[in-house]
Amino acid sequence: MASVTYQNVTKDFGEVIAVNDLSIHVEDQEFLVLVGPSGCGKTTALRLLAGLEETTGGSISIGDRVVNDVAPKDRDIAMVFQSYALYPHMTVFDNMAFGLKLRKTPKDEIRKRVVDAAEILGIEMLLKRKPKQLSGGQRQRVAVGRAIVRDPAVFLFDEPLSNLDAKLRVQTRAEISKLHQRLQSTFIYVTHDQVEAMTMATRIAVMSDGILQQIDSPQVLYDNPSNIFVAGFIGSPSMNFGNGKLMQSDGRLVIDTGYMQLSTSSAKQDAYSKHVGKDIIFGIRPEDLHDPSFIPPGVANESSIEANVDVMEMMGNEVFVYLKVQDQDMIARVDPRTDFKVGDTVKIATNVDNVHLFDKETELTLQ
Repeated sequence: MASVTYQNVTKDFGEVIAVNDLSIHVEDQEFLVLVGPSGCGKTTALRLLAGLEETTGGSISIGDRVVNDVAPKDRDIAMVFQSYALYPHMTVFDNMAFGLKLRKTPKDEIRKRVVDAAEILGIEMLLKRKPKQLSGGQRQRVAVGRAIVRDPAVFLFDEPLSNLDAKLRVQTRAEISKLHQRLQSTFIYVTHDQVEAMTMATRIAVMSDGILQQIDSPQVLYDNPSNIFVAGFIGSPSMNFGNGKLMQSDGRLVIDTGYMQLSTSSAKQDAYSKHVGKDIIFGIRPEDLHDPSFIPPGVANESSIEANVDVMEMMGNEVFVYLKVQDQDMIARVDPRTDFKVGDTVKIATNVDNVHLFDKETELTLQ
């Protein structure tokens, strides 16, 4: 087992900077997820650690050893690819054993490792089959099993669930989380799916345009995003944003949008007071907008918004309501008992304790 350290790592492809001055320390046995939109540099960061790309600058360490000049096969890592990369002419057993055979591992040891890994993954009955006889989920398990048998210091996952259907993705991400708990190894996992990141990670590193935006636990990223990008990327559906000005009104700080006023959290009044008069961007998560008839207990409902209902999506346990507030589009997640209808003009209750404020110029969270 080992920790992983990126120290001021940069990777460029000509004029394109894929990874820009990345510094992350991954603790031993941690489950770190690198998340961000396509092209943000997360897969490149993983490939640099695996040795599949060379760094332009900075250093990467596994444990106490700098591995910049170490061959991929000698880095004590195992990687699970998006495409599974199984040999079609080999059985499941031979696919899982292939890397060990190349290392001239004794046959008895190979069999023991393959059988043990197959039992962990529940694929022991598939060892004699070939990949074409397997479902997508079974192929994914074989690819993970091939990594397990190597007993590496660090497991690397490059969007391993993206080829699975929605139901199987949910099932398999739970299996990978259980696998991490069982193996007690360091996992570094790349995905563009923030739901995967939130449900699996010990910590999440959010990237955009090759730059690390924020790294912290899933709950901290959700509750206290450092900037607009993180706020909009973490959470599904995405946070609602709008323009406004922070003003003083009747002894309280409010967000004046020109067509409505929103209260701000009483707990943050002192922190926000130094920003009075500034143009700001406010953010409200859909789950903090409610049908006034069904406000959850403990919600600080001190502001309401008048809106027109454009679209409603029934989700069973909740309803997504797409709203038009003047020229502003917003989405609310409301109680399924709501009687809202498309075309209605409605009042929306706002949880003011969870309204986020951002500097309009820097897009950083107001402190």
